[in-house]
Amino acid sequence: MIVPRTSLNIMFWTFGGLILALLCLGVNGSQSLYDVQWLPCPFVDEKIHINEEGHTETKYINREAVLQFGNVGDKPLHPTITFLVTASKVDMRRYLEGTEDTLNCEIRRYSTGGIVMRWPTAGAQDHDAWFTCTIRHTQGLFVITTFLRHTTAAPAQGEVDFLEWRTVNDRDLLTTSAAMVVLTRTPSVEVGFLKEPNLHCQFTVDHKLPNTTVEWRLQKHGERSKLFSYSSRTGKSEGSGVAVKAIAAGNVSYKLPPTKKHSEGTYICSVMVPPLYGSHDIPLTLSEQPRVSINVGSTLSMTLGKDQKLICDAEGYYPLDVNIEWYRETSGGSPTPSFLKNVLYSSHRLHQDGTYSLSAFFYLLPSLEDSGYKYTCRVSHKSLLIPIRKSFNLIVTEPDSTMWYITVIGFIIAMLVILCYILPQFLAGRKAAKKRF
Repeated sequence: MIVPRTSLNIMFWTFGGLILALLCLGVNGSQSLYDVQWLPCPFVDEKIHINEEGHTETKYINREAVLQFGNVGDKPLHPTITFLVTASKVDMRRYLEGTEDTLNCEIRRYSTGGIVMRWPTAGAQDHDAWFTCTIRHTQGLFVITTFLRHTTAAPAQGEVDFLEWRTVNDRDLLTTSAAMVVLTRTPSVEVGFLKEPNLHCQFTVDHKLPNTTVEWRLQKHGERSKLFSYSSRTGKSEGSGVAVKAIAAGNVSYKLPPTKKHSEGTYICSVMVPPLYGSHDIPLTLSEQPRVSINVGSTLSMTLGKDQKLICDAEGYYPLDVNIEWYRETSGGSPTPSFLKNVLYSSHRLHQDGTYSLSAFFYLLPSLEDSGYKYTCRVSHKSLLIPIRKSFNLIVTEPDSTMWYITVIGFIIAMLVILCYILPQFLAGRKAAKKRF
């Protein structure tokens, strides 16, 4: 059958369109969120007061709200608190990945800490109210914090920053503008020893040549140490790990030196553009998989009446916690393996590189009934998705009777030689000695 050229063209473009659509969605089903109109985004409101002892107390109130993208004057899409994000040079949507159901959004009030200054963009006022919108990917792909500036018609009277927040009613529409974004695509990092991971951190603001201060700090055991700092005002930097030339483009990522045990901790990337201060905590943990071995091959042959020391070694793992178990089952496998109770353990051995080793051993004195069983060492550790198993099959045989017979016959022959040859010569020698005397 001959297919008309027109039909072929239609089929070609239809098939091509389907392929293009699949490519746009992505292999893993992710989609672009750049044109998303709104996102559910609960508003964590605050009620703050000074108690009788003079201390500040904060009560957090979770309220229903949405994040809506549009233009000044747009109507709310939902009958709830609406934060309308209008167009600016900063658009948080360009950094979003995945699908809407993989995003966790949260809006909070933001205090400038008593700093009163006008944000250097058109329309900004000294009395602007600030909010932060934080969006987290549920699978840990990124965390993005956006600072939203809201300008009221007139400044509220008698307002003292967070002590008297502006009231937000249940169906209020707050028109805002995104002023600054701080983003990380490495919300948490887990690597092995002697690696050089790159901790991602970037920022962008809605105006050129901002007065920017960048810092990286490491927090561990309740203490913070400075790793790097940079000020655009002075042009000076301290420390290393960040490409200074890349800061002007908003890239403040930090590259670690080869990781060691003391590299673990929480790395804090902070960006300050007064009066705004944004930061992300990036916990870094080390993990090394154990190397597992047993001291016998895949098959162990033993003679009845003899014992064997069986050792299972787990080496080079980190962190410390590891679980080693010995169990046995029939060679074909068993739904309920029998775990051995006479297993002994060595102490944890610490190596110079910071990793650990541990041995689990037992003494096997098998009976003939044990022959055919499969013995397995199973090692579990934080770094392993599934435990590592090392096994051997046991074969038990009776002692070789041939050697026993050869031994008995040899003994009998030796006794005969002694009785028939050596002993008579010995006695004859004694008699001859007596005659001489």
